[in-house]
Amino acid sequence: MEKKELLYEGKAKKVYATEDPDKLIVSYKDDATAFDGQKKGTIVGKGAINNRMTNHVFKLFEAEGIPTHFVEELSDRETVVKKVEIVPLEVIIRNFSAGSFAKKLGMEEGIKLLCPTLEFSYKNDDLHDPFINDYYALALGLATQEEIDDITRYAFKVNEVMKKYFAGLGIELIDFKIEFGRYHGQIILADEVSPDTCRLWDMETREKLDKDRFRRDLGNVEDAYQEVFRRLGIQ
Repeated sequence: MEKKELLYEGKAKKVYATEDPDKLIVSYKDDATAFDGQKKGTIVGKGAINNRMTNHVFKLFEAEGIPTHFVEELSDRETVVKKVEIVPLEVIIRNFSAGSFAKKLGMEEGIKLLCPTLEFSYKNDDLHDPFINDYYALALGLATQEEIDDITRYAFKVNEVMKKYFAGLGIELIDFKIEFGRYHGQIILADEVSPDTCRLWDMETREKLDKDRFRRDLGNVEDAYQEVFRRLGIQ
């Protein structure tokens, strides 16, 4: 499958058309941003790690009955995906207090929640992805009730699969953000699962192995991404 014209370039990826109107090629970049693009930098090797990790994890999801946009990995940085219409909701699942959740509620980071939480943000950089609920989503026409039900069900299933999988690698899944798309009338998982979109802590040392190292200037950012990739054991 060949890349045609560039359709979109975001903060972390480029998306190209192909000869198949139903398929796209996603190319992952090493560019890193935080705080709605206010902080910018480069994490060497990030593109290849995020691409290959996403594909690896999406195959696990498919095996568990969670439909995804994954079609074929072309190279370290490029993957063929199904062309979806992205639902403009960022879907966040939290297992522990961290980040904005901890700050907003005056909690220490790293406190295990009594049950996983789910929240939606309206996917809009200009508005800084404001927190909304499903009633907002329905009122604004962002998704139907059936789509919200599917997204909710799949999101909690993704959490179950990832928690178990990462625990086997000695990694605690603190929280994560995912996105979904519409594909021929079906809701499927899209975008990526990576240290850019998940908070991943070493179970023993509580060391952060994710993008917080970049956000918070903690150093050793590349090493953290490489450590996650090493534990995945992808050949």
